[in-house]
Amino acid sequence: MTASATGFSGRAAIAGIGATEFSKDSGRSEWRLACESVLNALADAQIDVAEVDGFALFTMENNPEIAVARALGIPQLRFFSRIPHGGGGACAPIQQAALAVSAGVADVVVVYRAFNERSGHRFGAGPPPFAYTANTDQEYRNWINPYGLMTPAQQEAFLARRYMHTYGATSADFGAISVLSRKHAANNPKAWFYRRPITLEEHQDSRMIADPLRLLDCCQESDGGQAIVVVSTERARDLPHPPAVITGAAQGVGPQQISMSSYYREDIEKMPEVQLVAEQLWAQSGLGPDRIDAAIIYDAFTPMVLLQLEEYGFCGRGEAKDYVAEGNLEIDGRLPINTHGGQLGEGYIHGVNGIAEGVRLIRGTSTNQPAKRVDNVLVTAGSPVPHSGIVLSSDY
Repeated sequence: MTASATGFSGRAAIAGIGATEFSKDSGRSEWRLACESVLNALADAQIDVAEVDGFALFTMENNPEIAVARALGIPQLRFFSRIPHGGGGACAPIQQAALAVSAGVADVVVVYRAFNERSGHRFGAGPPPFAYTANTDQEYRNWINPYGLMTPAQQEAFLARRYMHTYGATSADFGAISVLSRKHAANNPKAWFYRRPITLEEHQDSRMIADPLRLLDCCQESDGGQAIVVVSTERARDLPHPPAVITGAAQGVGPQQISMSSYYREDIEKMPEVQLVAEQLWAQSGLGPDRIDAAIIYDAFTPMVLLQLEEYGFCGRGEAKDYVAEGNLEIDGRLPINTHGGQLGEGYIHGVNGIAEGVRLIRGTSTNQPAKRVDNVLVTAGSPVPHSGIVLSSDY
């Protein structure tokens, strides 16, 4: 790993987090949700809105930085960037923000994601309007849509079924992830499924969406907004909350990468883009899976949690189902995960709400805070698309 790839590690930190409520009908515009979440994050960091000079966003974000800057009275922006690939880019804007801050390009960079994904266009309803644009970005849909692979669940079901065939995983193994997430959500007052845990039997009784994925294998469709404030680690030390230091931040595209449907690979149940991100994160942070105290694993669909545990090296290939069954992911286990309830239980804000939970774990303020000391947290983005991830560490 070159010095240019590791030089930003530890130099930027998350100093503020803020969100709206997570609902099924926000009753207000996505623009307003974006502005509310940004203001809440800045208030958490105790940074004045006029100090914001950068934004890092998703290309799928409908609320451009110039609109939010106008609405909030931000006088000028020195940095702004966009990351594609939907949930796979969830952690990449944090990387962009950390790079900008560590290079001195900007001082206060805000990442936000805001949408009415339940009361507006629902991803589970089929391809969004832009998917019908005749361009190279959407070309891959010509090879999957005619065969009924219209939604993310249908596309990921292929990979999940192959994984089951290869390694002997069952629907109940996937259900264990759903049950765990809902248990954590039941203890989180901000979660949509607060006080509503489920049993494995309820998971198994839930209707089939795209074999082998059942309803309770699928993340929510949510309305809401989440924002993150990134500043230099030096400045973060003078702000109210303990810094969540960004010690690793990486992106990855694997061979023969196609969004959601890399079916031309020899082994479609493997995700080399996730492995690539893992390798970068461990090199940048100087850590490894054995040094990670908790993790927020992107859980758009339960099988992807098992696959990511393996690609990040927490267990061997095909061993994730046993790793879960042994209790490793519980609050008092080796690797507590998705302590906020995840996208299955808290809300689906394209993974950015998971980054906020990673910060709370470092601060020691999660509603499901492990009893053990949490110094290093892995946060991952969506798969099997171009992937991203970050490592957040305490300032020690």
